[in-house]
Amino acid sequence: MARESAITPLEPSAEDANIIAGLISRARAAMAAFADADQGRVDDAVTAIAWAIYQPEHARALAEIAVSDTGLGNVKDKFTKNQRKTFGALRDLLRARTVGIIEEDQALGIVKYAKPVGVVAAICPSTNPAATPTNKAMMAIKGRNAVIIAPSPAGSSATAMTVEMIRAELERAGHPADLVQVLPAPASKDLTQALMGAADLVVATGSADNVRRGYKSGTPAIGVGAGNVPSIIDASADLADAAGKIRISKTFDNATSCSSENSVIVLDEVYDDAIAALAKAGGYMATAAEKQAICDNLWRNGRLNRQLIAKDARVFAETLGLSDAARSAEFFMVEETGTGPDYPFSGEKLSLVLTVYRAPDFDGAVALAKDILAYQGRGHSCSIHTRDMDHARRLAEELDVVRVLVNQIHAFGNGGGFDNGLNFTLSMGCGTWAGNSISENLNYRHFINVTHLSTVIPEDRPDEDELFGPYISRHGA
Repeated sequence: MARESAITPLEPSAEDANIIAGLISRARAAMAAFADADQGRVDDAVTAIAWAIYQPEHARALAEIAVSDTGLGNVKDKFTKNQRKTFGALRDLLRARTVGIIEEDQALGIVKYAKPVGVVAAICPSTNPAATPTNKAMMAIKGRNAVIIAPSPAGSSATAMTVEMIRAELERAGHPADLVQVLPAPASKDLTQALMGAADLVVATGSADNVRRGYKSGTPAIGVGAGNVPSIIDASADLADAAGKIRISKTFDNATSCSSENSVIVLDEVYDDAIAALAKAGGYMATAAEKQAICDNLWRNGRLNRQLIAKDARVFAETLGLSDAARSAEFFMVEETGTGPDYPFSGEKLSLVLTVYRAPDFDGAVALAKDILAYQGRGHSCSIHTRDMDHARRLAEELDVVRVLVNQIHAFGNGGGFDNGLNFTLSMGCGTWAGNSISENLNYRHFINVTHLSTVIPEDRPDEDELFGPYISRHGA
């Protein structure tokens, strides 16, 4: 499965090269042992990976170590994420064919055969150190590949435990454990870079630096874009429903998800009522002084303060010395008017801070959403709460985003839902708008190569007049 050539920006050290060579060798041996697996055996292996993490005691243990090690999010929601994302991804994967003939079009004389892509380097973030490795491993093994996980240093213990559980379950079910491996501790950029240079495919989720490194590795790579989701509440929205869904989405796992709302744009006509609904749902509107205190502390030297991001609401409020009312809130609202570098609240905050904009009308709301996304999050997604589908369709037509969600809990639905048609994933392709190679949710199709068997069909050759006639009639010969 090795590629004919690879271009890496830097030569790895001899020690790193030896470590990676051993991992790659074991991965290829596992793939060889798995090469003749039929669809049933492949699906059994995928289910083994899912079951390893879905078991309640495992999902909880991984949630606990993730929060303990990273300080990001909360155990309850990480437990839910470990189970929900794994369950949803398994549903999607068990419905797909990835072995042998996967599609046949008799009219075109085309038969498609699925083949593995090879050894996958899966770069994973600290925000989801268990769910993301599991998700990528399931997709990779669905294509009969092997995967080597490169964890974030902060989340490496949780990721190592995840892989240990997966390997044990694969072995118990009679599958090669080396289909899933993890880089040895301590996690480092140099070792991760060496892995990316030696693998057959890089799938990078996490920081912009991770994605850039993946694309520069010389290995075919799939990266994802940064989140900074704006949500519009228009005059036709069910305000209580919208506020409740925004609260659930914003507060889930303390806003660690890239699909968590960062800004809400409310039309002037319903602004006061919408703010009241958000307050009733658990939001607290910061005073001007509190807004300044949040700004001064949430960013340090232009970067988000790791001591405040993804913290519980009470911890956040107490650390900043906010009012007693704020300390009982579930999330915090700040009013803003501008966008861009001079308005940091217009960007991604990875915290329970929700920026609120007031738009004079729907044209103004669309313009604000465009400005927010132009600053950060272009290509990712947006949402709208409305009863007017013309408004939703306008967003889909005009905004440079891959996903537009209508009347949904955005952090749940964006990465796949049981009540929408998006596939379950923890990696959001954001198209060329964000410098990504895919404009959809990462899924099993990105982990297979396809051979096209082409046979002769009745000739399909229109005459010249059929193709050029209408053009010539319009413009002349």
